[in-house]
Amino acid sequence: MSALRELARTRSSGRLRPEPPDGLRNEFQRDRDRIIHAKAFRRLMHKTQVFIAPDGDHFRTRLTHTLEMMQISRTVARALGLNEDLTEAIALGHDLGHTPFGHVGEEALSRVLSAHGRTFRHNEHSLRVVDRLEKNGAGLNLTMEVRDGILHHTGPGEPSTLEGCIVRLADRIAYVNHDVDDAIRAGIISAGDLPEGPIRVLGERMSRRIDTLVRDMVAESERRGEISLSEPVHEALMSLRSWLFDNVYRSPRSRESEKAAGVICTLFEYYLEHPGERARSDPDPVTETVDFVAGMTDRYALAAYRRIFLPRTDTIFS
Repeated sequence: MSALRELARTRSSGRLRPEPPDGLRNEFQRDRDRIIHAKAFRRLMHKTQVFIAPDGDHFRTRLTHTLEMMQISRTVARALGLNEDLTEAIALGHDLGHTPFGHVGEEALSRVLSAHGRTFRHNEHSLRVVDRLEKNGAGLNLTMEVRDGILHHTGPGEPSTLEGCIVRLADRIAYVNHDVDDAIRAGIISAGDLPEGPIRVLGERMSRRIDTLVRDMVAESERRGEISLSEPVHEALMSLRSWLFDNVYRSPRSRESEKAAGVICTLFEYYLEHPGERARSDPDPVTETVDFVAGMTDRYALAAYRRIFLPRTDTIFS
């Protein structure tokens, strides 16, 4: 038995509000089911991964990213003998607090909040969603381990569980690879444009790159007794990620970033000034406006913007 299996989280340390045992499902299975049935989870199907309101049916959304990342996470957890249910629950809940329009929306909301001395981080808001906003303000009352994994799937802090560490690394493995695939599908880049060094290490096809990364993650984690990639494979992953930022995420051809950011900023200012038109969630008006705007899907945000700021063509001359 590996050292990692001995560290597998088999039981939860508890919830914010104690609950009696289910009798059928373990605590992490209960968390997984609560997340799947959450409204915020359903809204992920209409939130951007990279491409805003894409015309094609085969581009990833925030929901399909979540499912692909969850599959990678469970594969690694099973291979290492760790807790698959805990890993799955963290993976499914990690992006529940993401804004519309992906990271463009996140950056725009953070920018407009700077005037109020605040910032916005989707991992922190994901925790707020499961703690405070779901179930009409009652929250999902998730286990401490799942809450910790959601909060620390990105950002400076590290997860307290090995399962959370799997999700943190699997998130990058998933989005780097499927965002390359979507960018090729969109015609923004071609397979021949990809940087030679990382591709030589990871593989030319997406399936090969994911297989390389997953197998390396399992082998290196077993060897080191902690969740990690080998140095050359990790370097290749991060190099490909940096290349994506320069050539896809910040490319003016990949999405109308400035327009999307403008929609978020304008909606925030509008709803902050019109409290009667936003959903009730918090006594603080800034926090409540953040909750309302961040919870929107892409299409809801665009529809709200059109309704508020654009004239209706059937009444403009009446």
